[in-house]
Amino acid sequence: MKKVFFLVVLMLLAANVKAQYVSLNDKEVQSLKELIAQNADAKQLYSAYLNLADVAVNLNPNPIDTIRTEGLLQGNPKKTATVNALKDMRKMYALAIAYRVEGEKSYLQNVTSYLTAWAKTNIGRGDPIDDTNLEPAIEAYDLVKAKLKPNDNDLIVKWFKQTADAEIAAHRKGMNKETAYNNWNSHRLKIVGMIAYAINNDEYKQYVNEDLKRHLQKNLLPDGSSVDFKLRDALHYHVYDLEPLLTLSIILKRATGVDEYTAATESGASIKKSVDWVAPFVTGEKTHPEFVNSTVKFDQARAKNGEADYKPGTLFNPVNGYQTLMLAAYFDPQYNAVIKKVKASTKDYSDWQLVLNKVMM
Repeated sequence: MKKVFFLVVLMLLAANVKAQYVSLNDKEVQSLKELIAQNADAKQLYSAYLNLADVAVNLNPNPIDTIRTEGLLQGNPKKTATVNALKDMRKMYALAIAYRVEGEKSYLQNVTSYLTAWAKTNIGRGDPIDDTNLEPAIEAYDLVKAKLKPNDNDLIVKWFKQTADAEIAAHRKGMNKETAYNNWNSHRLKIVGMIAYAINNDEYKQYVNEDLKRHLQKNLLPDGSSVDFKLRDALHYHVYDLEPLLTLSIILKRATGVDEYTAATESGASIKKSVDWVAPFVTGEKTHPEFVNSTVKFDQARAKNGEADYKPGTLFNPVNGYQTLMLAAYFDPQYNAVIKKVKASTKDYSDWQLVLNKVMM
């Protein structure tokens, strides 16, 4: 009996390690294949990834040792080098999803090459605005991790752990800074959460579970706005704050069944309320001149650098809110109709996120 019990425990642990909450599991991949076969719009969106995967198999990875986007103006050589290197992220995801749908081993071999090249080269420095760019790489890993060789898997996990550890250490060091509760921490929680469930790390899961409650209490306001909106006077940063929280909430709902989307803080704020608050600005019912009263000097520096979106008084561009509504539609299907309206589209699947919403359980 003890041997049987031990084997059952081992099987459950193994299943949990390979569980896929960040990406699609086997049943969801099958649903995706069926949707692609049945729906022309879904097929077109998938074809874009398939075409990119076919290009990527003939290219070499271009990893960068340090991601540098945060705090740098357009034209800065470090930022330019990072932007070029980060083109690998979409390639990784394309290769991974193509492998899961097509079953062609060359896609697996190449996504492994990309992931291991980055794992050998890239070192996180605890900056969540930089590390948030790793989202497609974590999704790609989660899609193919069950098929990786042990040495390759260990190398990639080590990279992810270094990234997560640096994020957590930086957060604990800067608990008294605005970055401990503004959009920085939303992106930090997303990345650590994605890593936690991709590699099945209980320490990271606990960190996310404990800090998310504290974060939402300070980050989101009862009227539906956010601390980022108050500091920047910009809906641009309100949606930039919400997107990682929505991504994390989807993972937590899939993994734990807990609905952080509708859960209210002690003050009465919630992610749902903050999405509903910004929705009229995305539909065009309301407008907002951006960055007029921003308290952040970097916003002014970008305006002086000729970055048009940051010029004080420029109206919020509804396009910048599309991703927020598409992520929210996973929880709140009413937004599917809103998305069609704002995009002036009759398509049920005008974006890959909407395809994922359909097939994810």
